[in-house]
Order: sequence, then C-alpha cells, then structure tokens
Amino acid sequence: MKFIFDSDSWQEIYGSIRKNKIRTVITIIGVLWGIFLLVVLLGAARGMENGFTKLFGDFATNSVFVWTQSTDTPFKGYQKGRRFRLTDSDIEVLKSEYSDEIKFLAPRNQTNNLLVHDFKSSNYKVSGDYPVLDKIQKKKLLYGRFLNENDILSYAKVTVISEDMYKQLFDKGEEAIGQYIKINAINYKVVGVYGSSNGIDLDGDTAYIPYSTFKKVYNTGNKVDWMVITAAPDVDIEQMESDIILTLKSLHKVHPDDKRAFGSFNLGTQIDKLTGFLTGMQFLTWFVGIATLIAGVFAIGNILLITVKERTKEIGIRRAIGATPASIRQQIILESVFLTTVAGMLGIIFGGSILFAIDAAFGQGPDAALVNPTVNIPIILIAFATLITLGTLIGLIPAHVATIVKPIEALREE
Repeated sequence: MKFIFDSDSWQEIYGSIRKNKIRTVITIIGVLWGIFLLVVLLGAARGMENGFTKLFGDFATNSVFVWTQSTDTPFKGYQKGRRFRLTDSDIEVLKSEYSDEIKFLAPRNQTNNLLVHDFKSSNYKVSGDYPVLDKIQKKKLLYGRFLNENDILSYAKVTVISEDMYKQLFDKGEEAIGQYIKINAINYKVVGVYGSSNGIDLDGDTAYIPYSTFKKVYNTGNKVDWMVITAAPDVDIEQMESDIILTLKSLHKVHPDDKRAFGSFNLGTQIDKLTGFLTGMQFLTWFVGIATLIAGVFAIGNILLITVKERTKEIGIRRAIGATPASIRQQIILESVFLTTVAGMLGIIFGGSILFAIDAAFGQGPDAALVNPTVNIPIILIAFATLITLGTLIGLIPAHVATIVKPIEALREE
C-alpha cells in the first residue's frame, strides 16, 4: 500500500492528467453522469413512492366500496332494470360469513342538508356512520373526538364537523366543542372538529352523525346507501370482493352473471397496480443507472489504454532503470481508481443537489408530486463501492498491457 502514499506516484498521475486535460474531463463526465443519473432516478422514484404513501396514508388501502345500481338480467320473476338497496341484514350476513376475511365493515348513509349556527348557515353533506369509519379513514382531529359506541347506542344527537365548516358557521376564535348546530332543523352538539386530509378523502367537508341517529331522524329504516369493507391482512382483496358481491346477489335474488346490479371500487387492486408501477420504475432506474456506470468505467479503461500507448517509451525507460512490472501496474490502477473516485464523488454531490432542488420545487405543500426525494446512505455507499471496484478491475487491463511491454521494444517506439 506504500505506493498510494508515494508522492512520486501522485506526481505522475497529475502529470498524465495535465497532459490530457480534455480527455480526462470527458472521461470523468462519463462516469459522473452514470452515478448522477442513478442517484437522481432513485431519489425521484423514492419521492414518487413517498407521494403515493402520503396520498393513501390515512386510508386503509386494502378496502372495497360496494353499492347497488339496477339489474341488467331478469331473474326469478324479477324484470330487468329492477332497483334495490343494501340493508342492515346484509351487513350482518357478511360479518358472519366473512368473519375471518373482513377486518372492518362500515355501512354508510348520506344526504345533503342545511347546517345552521346562530345567523350563519351553509349546505353540506351529512353522513350517518359508525365509529369504525375512523379506523378505515383516519380523521385528523383538531379538537374533541370522533363518534363512539355510546353515541350509537343512545341515538345521540352529536356531530363531528370539518375545519372549513367551523369557519363557515362560527366566529373566529369561537369555541365549537359543546356548541349546538342545527341539521335539518334539529340541534346537534359538536363533539369534534377535524382538519383536511393530506391524502385520499372521499367525503370532503362532511358532518358526521351516529348511524343510528341518522336512521331515526331521516327514517331510512334498514336501508344502506353503500358500504366500505377492509380486508384482513394477507387476504386476497379481489377474491373477497368477488365472493361478497356473489353473496349479495344471492341475498337480493340477482342473477349471478348480472354485471350491473352492484357497483364496486377495489382500492386494494388500484394500489397493487401503483405498487407494480413503482417496482418497474425502480428496476428501470437500477438498470439504466448501472448500465451508464459500466459504460463510464469502460470509457476510463479505453482512455487509459490510449494513455499507456502514448507512454510506451516512458514505460520502457522506467523498466530499463529498474522499475518492476508490479510498480507499473500499481501506477496505472491507482490512476484508474483516482479518476473513478473523483467522478463518483462529483456525481453524488451533483445528484444530491438536484434532489434538493426537486424537493424545494415539487416536494412542498399538500399537493406535492414528489415527497422527500432521497436515496438511502447505504445504497449510495454500495453504488460508490461498486464504482471503485469496477474502476480497479477495468484498470487491470491497461495495467497488464503496460507490464507486458519489453523495455527494448519500448525504447525503440517512436
């Protein structure tokens, strides 16, 4: 290892680089571009992944939404075009038959109504829900609480409103918790205020009231507008969706092949597609980055081969005055490693700077496209170590060419 700290070795490397400035710069750029591209692409892929995670962060992603439409096939005496509704008994059947597959099940009823507080009013969506909804789509509570089981059992006239609803109905700085607002001319006590979600929010600004209270006030009987079903871990969400809809068809005397009777949206399937897209992007990123790295390293090998050819006479003189083949080989390899190291460090610095700029431009705010586009330090270190290893290996080729030159033939070289 002494040759690494030998000042003569570094003087020779400096002299070689100074003689071929343009060639050296082009070589360094080739390698720099490879690791720069790898860092930027990996960071962008991570930023996109973080963006998707943020988008779905407050929502149970392995969920299915199910509602009824109208039939398109006659069945058991019923004509085509029959309309029907989900019922509370459907919910109980699904909970019983799919107890192992279903983690959460939330039947929901919704309407639009005028909300009034003192002399302020505005129209908003009103939703009758169970407390389990907060586990499926976590609410960002700013004050108070969400609905609980006591609210359901006691048919409580309580509500949870959004921050925007609070701003529309209350004076600035006014305490909302414990105050009453009128929904459909009935007083409801405000027990919670929630903020806007950073991710998926299917409801928007909605006043949540207990499911039991909604049924009583709006006289919906046992009817259900739609339901949200979250699968247990490791459950095939597509198969569960298919099985549940088949069960509901049987309960409502709908033909098994009827494609229109039930509408559904499988969030889990969409997430899987996005995950597959991200995986493909990461694979493409690694492929392009590594291929560019290898191309750049080969460029260093080619440059060093040319350098060895140009320095044939110099090598012959060194051999004639006693330089060993090992010292010649070490000199060439050291030059190769030095160039790859400099190029790698510059590529990492420039790549990190670009990611910082991308984060400042596109990674801020609730609608950020790329969130925290970074690359893990271990990945950077592995890429850098790989680059140095490749630089060492590629340096062996011109080093071998340099050592097989016979001193007499080298001295005759013009």
